[in-house]
Amino acid sequence: MDDNELGDALRAAQHGDEAGFATLWRALHPAVLRYLRVVAGDNAEDVASETWLQVARDLQRFTGGIGDFRGWLFRIARHRGIDERRRAGRRPEEPVAAVDPGVHAPDPATEADEAAATTWALTIIATLPTDQAESVMLRVIAGLDVGTTAKVLGKRPGAVRIATMRGLRRLADHPQVRARNIPHHTPAAKEV
Repeated sequence: MDDNELGDALRAAQHGDEAGFATLWRALHPAVLRYLRVVAGDNAEDVASETWLQVARDLQRFTGGIGDFRGWLFRIARHRGIDERRRAGRRPEEPVAAVDPGVHAPDPATEADEAAATTWALTIIATLPTDQAESVMLRVIAGLDVGTTAKVLGKRPGAVRIATMRGLRRLADHPQVRARNIPHHTPAAKEV
């Protein structure tokens, strides 16, 4: 979906249109969730829900275009993620798996493969220093520009560029990334 369509959805959502809000959510929620997996870890889905609740509550007061909205959305997500880290630090919890028998899941094999690849990548990114991890997630994964990322993180644009560059370099040099990028050659069978 292009920015013009998202801009239309944003304006509609600001006037109470549920379909407009749903369009924004479908388009932007995956990036928010990936970002929060690095910022808030296992509680990313809960933090994402809190983020979207705040967006829904405050959307009518928001001013600006879709680029501004992305920045605003990720600022909210970041603040909710920071709040969650603080809360988790004060009261560690043991997660309990709950299964809703009425939920029908799509193809488990495909979802498992996609989830494994995403989890692997996010786990590697989470090993970076916090400023680099957040800069990489916002610039590369969420697709925010330097200025918007700087506003989200409360940093100068130059600091964002440097943190992103350093993070990407660390990722490129990470042993697991290097091992995954090495082409696997099968030795040719010897002719007898």
